[in-house]
Amino acid sequence: MDLKTIYNFSTQESIAEWRIVNDGVMGGVSKSSIALTADGHGKFAGYVSLQNNGGFASIQLNKKVALSDEQKFIVLRVKGDGKRYEFRLKGKAWQSESYVHPFATSGVWETIKLPINEFYPQLRGRKLDIPNFGFDHIEQMSFLIANKQEEYFELLIDWIGME
Repeated sequence: MDLKTIYNFSTQESIAEWRIVNDGVMGGVSKSSIALTADGHGKFAGYVSLQNNGGFASIQLNKKVALSDEQKFIVLRVKGDGKRYEFRLKGKAWQSESYVHPFATSGVWETIKLPINEFYPQLRGRKLDIPNFGFDHIEQMSFLIANKQEEYFELLIDWIGME
């Protein structure tokens, strides 16, 4: 299967289209940032705090991407810090629920394949009793960390693709 690149940090001139969404939207105090490294990778980093009922940090990108029946996986090229993260999709940018697939990182560069049909619906940290992701396109994607503990984190992202 051929890999189709959705987003490649090394070829972007600006990453301003990524939006930071942390737990401050509900009173939390977690902090995060997204930056382009000198090596051309996206760096999602910060500190997750549990104060004020917080506990998550995320970055979001609104980008419409058509899906075909042949495309079965979201593929991530990342270097994490040994922590668990989530990659999230929305079929409609305005919908309240996200479709979530957790992934673990190992501290080295790795290519992670996430089956699209395994992205499950979630709203405010609770799994919903509705079908898994089944849209014919993606309108929003995001990375999120929410491990129910206070921690510093750093996730380097080379590219996001589909196959």
